[in-house]
Amino acid sequence: MTITKTQAEAAEVLTLTGRIDTVTAPKLQEDLLEAVSSSESVVLDFADVDYVSSAGLRVILIGQKRAQGTGKTMTLKNVPREVMEVFEITGFSDILTFA
Repeated sequence: MTITKTQAEAAEVLTLTGRIDTVTAPKLQEDLLEAVSSSESVVLDFADVDYVSSAGLRVILIGQKRAQGTGKTMTLKNVPREVMEVFEITGFSDILTFA
């Protein structure tokens, strides 16, 4: 997985490419928590993500909780149908914000 960081208005955008799994989740966690601490809003662009494991789900949940706990927002956008199905099956679609 690669992570590209950009600014869009008041949000930091993390564009993710590839698989979010046990190997790549620690890097995502590091970058996501850094973005949450330094920006009022974080956007995760999932357009080129083709797989999310339980380790990836855990990191996304950590990011969401950290954002909410500090009064910030985290939004997921461009989530492919296959990945959205994982969010729906696990109940994450009820607790995450999607654009």
